[in-house]
Amino acid sequence: MNSNKVPYFFLGLAAVLSAVAIALLIFKPGAKKAAPQVPQKELQESAAAAEPKIIEGTDEPMVPETSEEILKNLDIGYASADPSDLLNRIGKALEEGDMSIASKLIGKGALDEESLARLIELSKEGPLKLLQPGAVREVGELELNRLARWSIQLEDRESGRDRIFFDLRREGGKWMVDKMTLPPATDQEIPKAPFADSLGVSDAFLQAVLQQDFEFALSFVDLNSVSETKIAALCILFEEGEYKMRSSKPLRAMFSRRDTVGYIANVETKDGTQSAQFSLNLRQPEGKSNWIVSEINLDELLAEYSSRVAGGDVYYSPLVENPSGGETLALYFDFDEDSMSPRTRRQLEIVASMLKSDAAKKITLSGHTDALGTDNYNNQLSASRARVVRDFLANAGVAEEQIITVAKGASQPRRPNVTESGEDDPEGRRANRRTEIYLDF
Repeated sequence: MNSNKVPYFFLGLAAVLSAVAIALLIFKPGAKKAAPQVPQKELQESAAAAEPKIIEGTDEPMVPETSEEILKNLDIGYASADPSDLLNRIGKALEEGDMSIASKLIGKGALDEESLARLIELSKEGPLKLLQPGAVREVGELELNRLARWSIQLEDRESGRDRIFFDLRREGGKWMVDKMTLPPATDQEIPKAPFADSLGVSDAFLQAVLQQDFEFALSFVDLNSVSETKIAALCILFEEGEYKMRSSKPLRAMFSRRDTVGYIANVETKDGTQSAQFSLNLRQPEGKSNWIVSEINLDELLAEYSSRVAGGDVYYSPLVENPSGGETLALYFDFDEDSMSPRTRRQLEIVASMLKSDAAKKITLSGHTDALGTDNYNNQLSASRARVVRDFLANAGVAEEQIITVAKGASQPRRPNVTESGEDDPEGRRANRRTEIYLDF
């Protein structure tokens, strides 16, 4: 062999041996086929889908569980420094139908086998849709800065079966669910108030006033200590002042004794620019479980209303003291006028509903004027002012025999018609041009 060809011989032999080795690896009996290549993006998406989802702010995985597993695995529940955050999380889980997550947020202290079954039953009655906006609402405090009640309101449900209540307890600066109260089943009677405790009665009473349901509001009141006139005035104040319950701490606990409880009711205008408050006391009668409203102090609310609606005239109030005792509703008129404003007509619609509910109820309408003009003219004008109120009520369906009218002229001013120096006082005269409604029942 030519010595120049030797290197080429060995190079060729090496190439043949390499090819044989590769063939043996490929076609070796029992060898597995190479896995197909998966794009990196698909691998990432697959991993994300397989990974248990974690609810924000907790370490709890969002995995489907049976009722037995849910109850077995329950912990104390989710705690949040912001109670509205906790309620919104629960509401979102309920809307998504994820009872596992909702239950873990609620916790074992407020959820048992019966309540979980009722929660699942609610979802089977129809999708749990939350009222928007305003599904989550703070009801008020049971104990100052320690125990509060909130609610989640549902859409498309019968009134009285549309709210889930949560009593939240504050521990270590954070709130967690202490108790949950679900709507009654369809075969159960809807209670007058969701709770028979003092906070539940206070809230039900104020919601009735907000909805201008005078008769229902009365059902929560001790009429031996709180007059129907005051409840009517509260309805009028809420309507005219365009008040709503404040979203934060609408009812604040003042004091709590064995059979007497006091609350501050915080209200604000619908645009949220002005706020006011008044107080409620409730007592628990002997032998009864339901609390009743026993005292209402409207002084601060009347002052705010007069300042905003009546230009600062604190005497321009829908609730006044009657010279004969008790309280009277007052309707005001412009100078030398006996026609009613839209505001006055709305007030009278509330009064009409009171009278039509019971034919035995009677009222006395007394017309009044300021001191300008002759006695004869003022007597005629005051009679006319009482008469237009009577006619409105009659046209609204109140029986004429339920209404008594009297003309007082300028004889009973609420404020002096002149200043201390003897000069004319237009603001004082303004408060004297009125018709007073004395509820004689």
